[in-house]
Amino acid sequence: MAQQQEHEGKPESSSSQPESSLEPDMGTKSTMIPSTSWFTPKRLLAIFCVINLLNYLDRGAIASNGVNGSQRTCEGGTCKSGTGIQGDFNLNNFEDGVLSSAFMVGLLVASPIFASLAKSVNPFRLIGVGLSVWTLATLCCGFSFNFWSIAVCRMLVGVGEASFMSLAAPFIDDNAPVSQKTAWLAIFYMCIPAGYAIGYIYGGLVGNHFGWRYAFWVEAILMFPFAILGFFMKPLQLKGFAPTDSEKALILETVVSEVPDVGVSNGKDEALSLKEEFRDKSSHEPSRSKCAILDQFSRFLKDMKELLLDKVFVVNVLGYIAYNFVIGAYSYWGPKAGYSIYNMTNADMMFGGITVVCGILGTLAGGLVLDFMTNTISNAFKLLSLTTFIGGACCFGAFLFKSEYGFLALFAFGELLVFATQGPVNYVCLHCVKPSLRPLSMAMSTVAIHIFGDVPSSPLVGLIQDKINNWRTTALILTTIFFPAAAIWFIGIFLPSVDRFNEDSEHEVSSVERTSTAPLLEEGTAETSASGQSQEC
Repeated sequence: MAQQQEHEGKPESSSSQPESSLEPDMGTKSTMIPSTSWFTPKRLLAIFCVINLLNYLDRGAIASNGVNGSQRTCEGGTCKSGTGIQGDFNLNNFEDGVLSSAFMVGLLVASPIFASLAKSVNPFRLIGVGLSVWTLATLCCGFSFNFWSIAVCRMLVGVGEASFMSLAAPFIDDNAPVSQKTAWLAIFYMCIPAGYAIGYIYGGLVGNHFGWRYAFWVEAILMFPFAILGFFMKPLQLKGFAPTDSEKALILETVVSEVPDVGVSNGKDEALSLKEEFRDKSSHEPSRSKCAILDQFSRFLKDMKELLLDKVFVVNVLGYIAYNFVIGAYSYWGPKAGYSIYNMTNADMMFGGITVVCGILGTLAGGLVLDFMTNTISNAFKLLSLTTFIGGACCFGAFLFKSEYGFLALFAFGELLVFATQGPVNYVCLHCVKPSLRPLSMAMSTVAIHIFGDVPSSPLVGLIQDKINNWRTTALILTTIFFPAAAIWFIGIFLPSVDRFNEDSEHEVSSVERTSTAPLLEEGTAETSASGQSQEC
């Protein structure tokens, strides 16, 4: 430490001693992209939006009639062969339902794993791995030969999607302008309803004209360039994570942890010799890898404990679960309820159209309004509680209308308001925790809203309908859950909240971390960053 302080008092030019210390040399490996690079924050957002669109296009496609198909039917001694996946594999409705949600298994299992790996593997590379798994699994869906083969492939699609959904939002938040962070997140999440809608149309067109297998093959072709991009483009770093691609960063971390009394300014050769010494030491410890796994698991448990003790995060996710419980049931049972209550002959198109338009406009509006209010956690909770309460009241009132047109008008306005939550709720997830916990925060939020929200809501609503046999009453009971969601988010307004976006992570390699926290583009150039590092050493 004394050597480091003495060196601070006598900064030396990197040209006179290019290898005088380990950290300045690492400055040449900076993950910050120069201002002359083609890869800009807006292009990063555009690329992530296209990937998100493809993810949800796939979900819409497998639910479409052209891909999903229908069962074999027999009437009056005449049998009609089934179509699509259900017809080819002779699936009953239960198997077909399992198939449509099989990707959830991979998504829920893999999300926490990818979030934890982000601390030891470059997060941008993890997205590349995930998209590669997604591409391969989607391709194999087209070659599946029975129920179990396509079910396993759908689970792997969820594994591939998990890395992207856990890490994309933190990358966008890192690089978005300060005054537009929620708007950028809203643009990203707007791709969810848009992707579903395009998927319905795409699946119907491709499936009916060329066959359901071609729908999956085309998806794989469209995603392939983005999977390759994740491996061959210079990797980006997330804020709060030390660079992991640089071998020297790994050496430095090992040397500092194993040999704390040795200064890092003894030269590159000494660092490399220390690495060799550490390797020799490791060769006599065969249980080292096992300890590393246990250490990784211990770190995950520690992070989970910190996350679950964060009242702001817990309140935000609890409200999100209640909200998603209603939205998930709406998406599944909405058309059937509309057909039963109002005798809508085109209920699928009506509910689909309302969801798409209101989803896009509402999501964008929510992000823009929060940025206009000044994007703070407290303001996010105010917007969440207000829009959910008023939107829920409108949806509740809509189901009381006897007129179909009155119902559609009020329900559309209600959905416009409730969809405004997407940007603010994810903004809170990202900013209520320190930077190094953001991937885990997004992963656990995703896991929670599916396990306790939309996954159980559809069968529970079906159970209620079986008991009371009145879709209007069932829809009203379901809609009332918007009010507890609004109440939970209202509590969040009064919780002490601190925006932890600029908080240091747990890593202590300060100059390395400053490199990793640099956004895609800065006012200065990479050279300025490197010279700043030299002066700090």
